[in-house]
Amino acid sequence: MKKALQKRKIKELLVTAQVGAQAYVQGWVRTKRASKNVMFIALNDGSTLHNLQVVATAEQLSEATLQSITAGASLCVEGVLVASQGQAQRVELQANKISVLGTAVDYPLQPKRHSFEFLRDIAHLRFRTNTFGAVFRVRHAVSYAIHQFFHERGFAYLHTPIITGVDAEGAGEMFNVTTLEAGQAPRSPQGDVDYSQDFFRQKTHLTVSGQLEAEAAALGLAEVYTFGPTFRAENSNTARHLA
Repeated sequence: MKKALQKRKIKELLVTAQVGAQAYVQGWVRTKRASKNVMFIALNDGSTLHNLQVVATAEQLSEATLQSITAGASLCVEGVLVASQGQAQRVELQANKISVLGTAVDYPLQPKRHSFEFLRDIAHLRFRTNTFGAVFRVRHAVSYAIHQFFHERGFAYLHTPIITGVDAEGAGEMFNVTTLEAGQAPRSPQGDVDYSQDFFRQKTHLTVSGQLEAEAAALGLAEVYTFGPTFRAENSNTARHLA
């Protein structure tokens, strides 16, 4: 019985894979180029910003498969790694079998630079762009380094409350959190909103700081740190404020 190939990450293949090795990958199509006899597919699986070039000949693919392989389509590809003829990558995958897991109709991401305004309208696809892919990889690396730094020095990481009834610093506006219907909230005899009928039985907000909880925790755990998130409701559109 033939042993099934184990799925490999594209990042790993591009760096360590040897020419002549069998490979099985999954990913989505970033771009494709097709001629009469051959198709070149730029495949990405999210493990790296770089794509794996997949080469497939027309006789290997049915007409239905050819029509399904468009930008954004999800594929499984089995094949053999060969030395790339281009300079953009060390190896490419000569496909023996391509299975289409999911098709993409009117896929909005094109091989060009898109504005942030455009990407806000397709937030679920932003992570497939080079810009957001790079940003979130950098954020991951920075977060990991910070956690590692404090862990190695004996600090305890606190998950401070995101929803709170306390204005920790008394500075800045806070976002209100409520389950009461806007314009239909119950009122007290004085005409104020009756938060005793709200989910938390009191007025609550998104926290502006974890400092208050950290100060209390430090009295029991000695060395602590928090990592947010925190929220400020004032309209501060500056380089130091991210909405």
